[in-house]
Amino acid sequence: MQNTSFSCWWLVIPAAVAGLVYLLAPVLMPFVIGALLAYLADPLADRLEAWKLGRTTAVVIVFGLLLLLLIVVLLIVIPALERQVSRFLADLPRYLGWIRDTLIPWLEARLGIDLAEYDPRAVVELLQQDWQRAGGIAAAVAGSLTRSGAVILGWLMNALLIPVVTFYLLRDWDRLVAGVAGLLPRRTLPTAARLAREADEVLGVFLRGQLSVMVALGVIYSVGLALVGLNTAMVIGMIAGIISFIPYLGTFVGVVLGVLAALVQFHDLWHAGLVLAVFGVGQLLEGMILTPLLVGDRIGLNPVTVIFAVMAGGQLFGFLGVLLALPAASVIMVLLRHAHELYKASAWYA
Repeated sequence: MQNTSFSCWWLVIPAAVAGLVYLLAPVLMPFVIGALLAYLADPLADRLEAWKLGRTTAVVIVFGLLLLLLIVVLLIVIPALERQVSRFLADLPRYLGWIRDTLIPWLEARLGIDLAEYDPRAVVELLQQDWQRAGGIAAAVAGSLTRSGAVILGWLMNALLIPVVTFYLLRDWDRLVAGVAGLLPRRTLPTAARLAREADEVLGVFLRGQLSVMVALGVIYSVGLALVGLNTAMVIGMIAGIISFIPYLGTFVGVVLGVLAALVQFHDLWHAGLVLAVFGVGQLLEGMILTPLLVGDRIGLNPVTVIFAVMAGGQLFGFLGVLLALPAASVIMVLLRHAHELYKASAWYA
């Protein structure tokens, strides 16, 4: 009877935690972001600490690198992306005109279907009106901030809390992990420690390794397409890099967008071939260097699992659920694997 009640507690505790997350979602956002940043930066802080640096000194160095990266993104990457998106929308009539005058007649002749009712100009007008109404990324954010003093205060509080939470969690990360381990029952500690290591390995492979591969591919594609001469090189390259965690999808989307942009901009097959060469080189670098070096031969979360986890988290808890989806999915996958091992070793299975 005691074991049954103990097992019931293990069912009640996750439900209670999920309920608290749902109720406290607006408050938890800066803490979750800070915890994810601290988790990602902890290995680097540990390496610096191993070089005979104090924990606080190592954390200050890592924190400075994070702030420098944020400043670079805010001052260089985002304005460049906004300029290329604006240029893409300005050139959109040319893209859709090529589709209407060249691609659609070719498809009608080859496939024997009637696409005459398709009018791409409506898409152009809708996108351009929305972009002009928003006034760009920076103007859209500024407009949303100025609608309400409470919104401004909330954004400022989050902006101030995230670096503070990240700093203190990163400084005390090892002590917090040891404290959680100290609360576990002694007889379950070896199993819990093994499961925690497996969950950390799976989550680390995806968040650290795969994220590094995504960024590297985005840079490679953007630089390569810029050398080809595409006006929207950064937009296409970053899109292909971001969705490259799904095998072949990033390359497929990048090739389609890149070839279409090259055909519309240059009107020849030579530049389209160069685009294909860029993505071919990117695939070779990913398979031979990036994935073995940054991810290794350990397979992380299945791409289908990643997509479902992110969509389910967003549906249940909004943007906070999106942030928590991958950590929760990695832990659940490890627990299911452990449950499968127990089931295979049980007398009932035998």
